[in-house]
Order: sequence, then structure tokens, then C-alpha cells
Amino acid sequence: MKFYLFPLVIIPLLLIFNCQKNVSEDSVSLAIINARIWTANPDQPWAEAIALKDNIITYVGSTKEITSKISKNTTIIDADGMFVAPGFTDSHIHLLEGGFHLSSVQLRDANTPEEFKKRIAEFAQTCEPGDWILGGDWDHSLWSGELPNRNWIDEVTPANPLWVNRLDGHMALANSLALKIANINNDTPVPEGGTIIKDKSGKITGIIKDNAMELVFPFIKEPSDSLKFRALEAAMQYLLEEGITSVHHMGSWDDLRIYQQYHDQKKLRIRISAAVPLSSWQKLTEIIENNNFSDNWLRVGGLKSFVDGSLGSHTALFHEPYTDLPGDTGLLVTSKKDLYEMILKADLQGLQSITHAIGDKANTIILDVYEQVRIQNGDRDRRFRVEHAQHLRHSDIERFRELGVIASMQPYHAIDDGRWAEPLIGDRIKTTYAFRSLLDSGANLVFGSDWYVAPPSPLWGIYAAVTRRTLDDKNPDGWVPEQKISVEEALKCYTISPAYASFEESMKGSIAPGKLADLVIIDEDITKINPETIKDARIMMTIVGGKIEYQSE
Repeated sequence: MKFYLFPLVIIPLLLIFNCQKNVSEDSVSLAIINARIWTANPDQPWAEAIALKDNIITYVGSTKEITSKISKNTTIIDADGMFVAPGFTDSHIHLLEGGFHLSSVQLRDANTPEEFKKRIAEFAQTCEPGDWILGGDWDHSLWSGELPNRNWIDEVTPANPLWVNRLDGHMALANSLALKIANINNDTPVPEGGTIIKDKSGKITGIIKDNAMELVFPFIKEPSDSLKFRALEAAMQYLLEEGITSVHHMGSWDDLRIYQQYHDQKKLRIRISAAVPLSSWQKLTEIIENNNFSDNWLRVGGLKSFVDGSLGSHTALFHEPYTDLPGDTGLLVTSKKDLYEMILKADLQGLQSITHAIGDKANTIILDVYEQVRIQNGDRDRRFRVEHAQHLRHSDIERFRELGVIASMQPYHAIDDGRWAEPLIGDRIKTTYAFRSLLDSGANLVFGSDWYVAPPSPLWGIYAAVTRRTLDDKNPDGWVPEQKISVEEALKCYTISPAYASFEESMKGSIAPGKLADLVIIDEDITKINPETIKDARIMMTIVGGKIEYQSE
């Protein structure tokens, strides 16, 4: 008999077993009792006990009723009133990149140019000559707002090409060595949908944005598979500690190859729905026709594309110019014509489209495309998605419901962007991260983190959606407070709604008999505590497929 007890309560459990009569020894493999269970199941919203048989939930009800179902071989978890929910799903994540960023140079909270340079210098001392310095996640809004320059770091990185990205991933800084390797100079043509920043004298600064970043990527040394496996292991462990049991990964075919190898070795510890580039829709069609490897652990989850860039990089596409740059409306990364033609063909094959759109014009464009495809190809259960959907016109909010388009959003971004967004877009913040308006319209809303860009913590995400208190605490009543939602609404956005978004609602996302045994135990009932303390709650245990994959010390 194994006990996992919070706190230790042995005598009542012994009494339970002494009272058992004629119970099948393999009837229940794991049971959680004396819990406060939020199920996400409208037919049974709350319960206090769960029974599992291997990787499936077999019973949801009361502690008293469940005692007749356990045996001497049952693992018992006495939750002692703790909160249990379906395992969280992060609906927008970059899994392998997140794993690599765990071990990269850490610039996310560097709040001065001097600190930025110091951290890079110290990290470079740990590298072998020729190693690329990647990651970073810097945020220039933490200092004066001046973009970093290769002149800041050339002297401390003479032997290492450097390519460190802003936290949103839509622009990066290259040092002079990296620019030389990539053959980028003052006369390099700028790709459409990209920008290469130059100073007043016409010299490149090392800052490269959006599509122009493709000039550097081919020259970055590809990590070995062993390093990718190590990054995957680190990422999975990190996510399990946050209560995450499933992810919707936005990445490449090579990422999928790594996940497939791990899956073949039965080493996956979280469930992955992996999106691949929209431009490869024909390859995906052939893969599905000839070798459908999708199962409960790994599936191909759609086709990802981009309309625009990001707000912090001034590359999000708006109908009207930026407030602080009156001549700038952002960047169109993929033309409306190209999006329509590719999505139309992919949709004819029954494939799901997942499209990045941040500025209000970008969102209008992709909603127009989705509407045209729907008219052209006829009605079916598509579950088109817009990733981020950050800035919306009032007239477009209702269209999400009308077109059945899922808004896949990241609430942590709201309390981060809320520190600096208003000077960039003015009154347009009123429909920025419009959680309340979208739900009130009847649209499907799902939450994720965009990790590595933001922390992959559902508890922080719930806190952000419910309080909208910005990270600088300058909005104690919430930034654009009319867009707050309730704790239970936010929980649905991390559980049953993401399962719907990946066509998996019949197997996971809620706690009900017959569904996969993916669960999270939290030390406090986050539906009852002060919302401002939700981010401080602790993940005590994460269960995936009936197996305890993480347990807090």
C-alpha cells in the first residue's frame, strides 16, 4: 500500500480498508478522497472523490461512496479539502524553445542597458568559441525604451555569434559576428513583412524584425537531437510543476519528429497537440492519409500561419496608425490573398487553421478570410482559431461567435502589456484582451501562455484574467477592468475549452467517468480565496494518465 497524504491521515484510511467486503483487487488503481473537486462538467459541477482505473476516470462522487470501490492495491490520496481540477491545458506554447530558454541567457528582467550587457558578458564566459548565444527574452520597456544595439555587446562576445530575441519573439538583436555569418550588411535588401533597423547614419544596429529574421535563422547552428531531447525533458518537468498536462504546441515538422521519437519510446509525460506551418498543408494531408499517428499522447493539431507581428515591436497591424508613431500602422506578414488560397485548400482537406493575429486590422483580415473560406467550402465543424486576438474592433468581436472562430488568448500578456500599451494605441486599449466581451458574445475562448514569451503558469493566467492587475501594480482595480472574467470562467479556458479547440472534448478537459485521468491538485480552493492571491496558490500534485508525474515537496 502506498500513501500520498496532505497531511498524514492514516487511521481513517485503515478503518476504510477494515470495512471492505468482496472488493475486486484491481477495481481502482488510484483514489482521491476528501477533496474539493471542480469538474468542469455541468452535469456534476462539484464532487469530493475520484476513482481511477489505470489512465481512465471511473467514478466521481462522494468519499463515502468511493470506499466500496478501493482495495489494498489502491493508491489513496487524502486531499484534506484541497482543490482538484482537470489537468490544465496550455493552448499556445513553444515547447522545445521553452526548454532551450530554460538554459539560455536570462534577459527577461534586465532593467538597464548595463545589466543587459553584464548578463550577456557573464553568459559568454560559459560558452565555447563559436557557440551561438540564443534566447534572452529581453524587454526594452523596462529601461528607457531604447532598442539595444550591437555596439552594446560586441566587445563582450568577440568569439560567439549572438542572436537574442525580444520577449515576444518578433524581433531580435544580432551582434556583429552573427551579422557577418548571415551576410547581412547596410545594403542587404529587406524582405517584405520585415524590418532591419538602421541608425541615423544608415548603419545597421543589429535589430531585425519579423520576416527579416529569416535572414539569420539558416545560419544558426542546429542543436543535436540529444540536446533537443534534453530541452524536451526540462520543458515537460517545468510544465508539470505548473499543473499542465496537455499543450497545443506551435512549431515545426522537426519538433514533431522529436516528439514522435519520444512518443515511440513511451517517454512523453504530457500530451501534445502539435501545429505545423500552413505552407506545408499538402505534406500534412499526405501524412494523415498514409500514417495517422495521432493518439491520446501526440497528435497533429492544425496548421499555423501569421498575419502580423507584435505590439511591442510595432509590427502588429492596425487599421489606424500607432499613437506614438503616426506614420506607422504595423506590418502585414502574409498577404490576405496568400492566406485565403492556402487556408481554402487546407480546409478542403478537413484541416484546422490556426492563425496569429494581434493588431485590429490583422484580426479583421483573418476573420474575413475565414468567412470567405466558410462560404466557398460550405458548413462543417472547422474550429478555426485566431492566436492572440489581442486588439479587436467592436464590430469584430461578435464575428468570432458568428463564424465559430476560437479566440486563443494569453492573459499574462494583458497584465504585462498593460504597463506600456496605452501610449502606443491610445483608446484602442478598451477592446484589448477583450475576455469579457468575447465570452458575452458567446464566442469560444481558450487560454495559454505563449511560453517562452511568458511564464507557462495557469495560476498566473487565471489571476491575470480575473484581476487584470498589471505587473507594476499601477492598476489595482484592473487594467481595462470591464474585461475581467470570473475564476470559473478562467478555469474553463484552461480545461474543457482547450479540449474543444483541439477536438478532444470527448476524452479530456473535464472530470467525468470515461475521460482520461489528467488531474491537478492545488493547496487552496481558488474559487473561494481572494482573487489577488490566486497566483500564490501552490500546485501540490499533477497526475497524467492516472500516474503521479509531479508531487510538491
